[in-house]
Amino acid sequence: MEAEIGKWKERLLEWQERHISNKNLVLLLSLLVGVFSALAAIILKGLIHLIQHFVEGYLVHDHHFWYLLCPMLGIALAALFVRYIVRDDISHGITKILYAISQRKSIIKLHNIWTSVVGSALTIGFGGSVGAEAPIVLTGAAIGSNLAKMFRLDQKTMMLMIGCGASGAIGGIFEAPIAGLVFTLEVLMMDLTMTSVAPLLISSVTATSISYLTTGERLMFELTCYEPFAMSRIPIYLLLGVVCGLTSLYFTKGMNSLEQWFKRNIRSLGLKIIIGGTVLGLLIFLFPPLYGEGYDVIRQLLNGDSTSAITQSPFAKFSSTSWILLAYFISIVLLKIVASVATNGGGGVGGIFAPSLFMGAIVGFVVARISNLVGFSVPENNFALVGMAGLMSGVMHAPLTGIFLIAELTGGYHLFMPLMIVSVVSYLIIKVFLPHSLYAIRLAQKGELLTHNKDRSVLTLMKMHSVLETDLQTVHPDMTLGELVKVIASTHRNLFPVVDKRGRLKGVLLLDEVRNIMFQPRLYDRFTVGQLMTAPAAIIQQDMSMEKVMEIFEDTGAWNLPVVDAQKKYIGIVSKSKIFSSYRDVLVNLSEE
Repeated sequence: MEAEIGKWKERLLEWQERHISNKNLVLLLSLLVGVFSALAAIILKGLIHLIQHFVEGYLVHDHHFWYLLCPMLGIALAALFVRYIVRDDISHGITKILYAISQRKSIIKLHNIWTSVVGSALTIGFGGSVGAEAPIVLTGAAIGSNLAKMFRLDQKTMMLMIGCGASGAIGGIFEAPIAGLVFTLEVLMMDLTMTSVAPLLISSVTATSISYLTTGERLMFELTCYEPFAMSRIPIYLLLGVVCGLTSLYFTKGMNSLEQWFKRNIRSLGLKIIIGGTVLGLLIFLFPPLYGEGYDVIRQLLNGDSTSAITQSPFAKFSSTSWILLAYFISIVLLKIVASVATNGGGGVGGIFAPSLFMGAIVGFVVARISNLVGFSVPENNFALVGMAGLMSGVMHAPLTGIFLIAELTGGYHLFMPLMIVSVVSYLIIKVFLPHSLYAIRLAQKGELLTHNKDRSVLTLMKMHSVLETDLQTVHPDMTLGELVKVIASTHRNLFPVVDKRGRLKGVLLLDEVRNIMFQPRLYDRFTVGQLMTAPAAIIQQDMSMEKVMEIFEDTGAWNLPVVDAQKKYIGIVSKSKIFSSYRDVLVNLSEE
């Protein structure tokens, strides 16, 4: 069977090489990626709705306590699916895409085409407090990566196909083609060139069109009643931007810290499921809006209904008291990250798109309601809409994505001015505290993140093995000068690493240091290598990033530095000239259009 598939694939590739140019192939593949990404988004939404229908129609219909148990059930099913069927980590989908672009030559594993869909459908369908968008973006990116790999495209084109998959996934699940494009440029940090913009647009528009054809053109969050933008409200929109920026900071730092705590302190899968499910169940019992993605609450706030969210909670009798209602919504904002971490930490699969939209709508409503209570007159539904853009812009470090996505999701194009004000202010506020988004912060801390900065991008793509020189002759500390002269005569290099019997680096010996005595035979037995060697200006660790290596070269002024492994054993030399040569090659490849 595999042999037949291999022959079919070879024939397809031969036909493609004869009839389709590489430029046209990229455009054709971007169309296919858009189609498949849209189908994946449709399947995911269908699975989530099917499971939700089962839960609401059969489990919860007469026994509401199932609302407490269903999220744990979903987490358990997703965790077991990942552990025993997938056998790979499929969480943090967008972080995985960034890692694949930066460190894995844009290769994403084939199973990601379907595993994230199943895992997130189980998690969200049963009420997990996360979103489906990051898993579907990983699915789209995996589709693009594997199609490019099948046609043996180069690394740069594979990176573009990953972007097409992400763009198509956003366009397909949100029916937002512009947001799909700008998300890829901002969050996946791809450069906008004439070569890249056409395929990205083709994928995004294709996926959106297919989604329209299958699910209709109805807006996800339709704004039925709104007030036009008024200049007099700019100060309050500025205030909302600041609040969204600070809330984004809380979201990012809180989410990251809680996830790290969960990972460090709870190792057993069964214990993770129990703790995550129990915490989530209790939170949902006290605050029902934390159940699932929370999109119903967003719709209610956008249409002026602020009391429905509290009616099913133990605090329903206080719904008529404005300050109690505000305290209830503020508590939901503070606890949403706990619910999301409990979902993913317990073994569920989901992203932060939906939580950021959910929290943003509530933050916008809270700021508007407080403004109204203290004497200003502002439209609460407008502020809920703009708050979504503000929080998304801050959490993702993507103001354009926040602006265009919310405009496309709600039809709120008439509110572009406040969308821009709040998104930009929120982004500027969080940039003061955090240089990277929640998606990128883990990779940035390890020096594994590809960014729009060309220098950093090139250094990130460069690997130690590509600049490591291993053809130098090593010498031992107890070798005599006479023995050293014989070694010098057999090599063309002027640098000799000095290692002990266990291969550990002791120092280096430069030819210039012994040139004045190497032609005096009477000194051959008087000096040893240990007496002539010197300490290197610095020692490079094998696992250091190339950005750190270049910093060391700049600080020391050295041209050659030895490289050692974790046990201090010598493995080679890195030269500044070799780094510059490799840098030039990578830069040319990265910049070609």
